[in-house]
Amino acid sequence: MGMTAQGEIPVSKKKRLEEILRDMGNVAVAYSSGVDSTYLLYMAAYVLGERAAAITAFSPLFSSGEQKESEEFCRTHGIRHITIPFQPLELPAFRENPKDRCYHCKTVLFREIRRLAKENGYAVVAEGTNLDDLTDYRPGLAAIEELGIRSPLKEAGLTKADIRALSREAGLPTWNRPSFACLASRFVYGEAITEERLIMVGKAEEYLKELGLRQFRVRIHDTLARIEVEPQEIGRLAALPVREELSRRFRELGFRYVTLDLQGYQTGSMNRVLEEDTGVPSLRG
Repeated sequence: MGMTAQGEIPVSKKKRLEEILRDMGNVAVAYSSGVDSTYLLYMAAYVLGERAAAITAFSPLFSSGEQKESEEFCRTHGIRHITIPFQPLELPAFRENPKDRCYHCKTVLFREIRRLAKENGYAVVAEGTNLDDLTDYRPGLAAIEELGIRSPLKEAGLTKADIRALSREAGLPTWNRPSFACLASRFVYGEAITEERLIMVGKAEEYLKELGLRQFRVRIHDTLARIEVEPQEIGRLAALPVREELSRRFRELGFRYVTLDLQGYQTGSMNRVLEEDTGVPSLRG
């Protein structure tokens, strides 16, 4: 089956996913409460019952709201939920923010998840990479493969559109949730990531959410905030009095300059520098 039309249910891919999960016997799903990992966890529990569990790493890279959502989902669906603290800022290769930052972060994180899964009797660890993720620059995927972590959604050939359609069919609240990567993706490669700056970005995005925006990013360039929103929302943020209030709130958080990106929201826009420097194709945004 090719690309999924809006709302079309990819039945054959769903069956393939069920077969993959059934063959695993038992599985611990690395669960972030996002669109992909939520559907994967739901299906793992549907196919394997009590032989499926969730492992969530609580870290400053994700909001407290996302952490609460992960706990609530597992409680509602009767899924065993194992949580671990994760402090990526303790890793020099993360703090210094090189271009392969994600590789180093996921290597340490998934080693810990794999260890914890084994201690709790789960032979397989799975995570939520989908087929579309292969078209973007994602060095963390190499770490996942090296550690033997499974990616059932990708293995079943499921795209993001497929997962949203199947999530809607299953009645999952995440089916139309905006995509949100970890807060480290807001930083320019080479600029240090600190707890203070993570908090700045997190609070800035919380404010945009309060304004009722659905899909957005606050990219941080030293003391400059570059706001990405969907194109139809640009005029709203540029108009008075919203513009003045937004600028004031961001400056209070510590940003010296506040800008609005006229190209609008683009997935992985911080990867542009990689395409310019290396000529790597297929970098979205």
